[in-house]
Amino acid sequence: MKAHPHVGRFAERVVSGRDDGGADERVVIWIEHRPGALWAVGRMVNPQHRETDEPRADDYVWEGHELEDCLEVANGALEDDVVVSEDVGATAKVRPFLRDELLKPLEKYFFGRD
Repeated sequence: MKAHPHVGRFAERVVSGRDDGGADERVVIWIEHRPGALWAVGRMVNPQHRETDEPRADDYVWEGHELEDCLEVANGALEDDVVVSEDVGATAKVRPFLRDELLKPLEKYFFGRD
């Protein structure tokens, strides 16, 4: 699967590690903005092995209107995956999702400015 920018996807993190069997595993967690002023958090395991890069309904872990709730859920999922990857020996650091990184594309979307 090739990675393509997704409309509405405002931020994304990738956690690399190993699965229970010791094989390489890649987890992608993202935040997107949807019509109706909805935020959504998605989590996809090994997207490179899928036939399409489109998320499935069960890839979404949260949807709602509050940005702070969105950040809490996204960073919680991210932290959980980072801890698991560290437990199997991964050492790469993954930065948390920040409010400002979501507000910038949101302002660009609504007001057409950077």
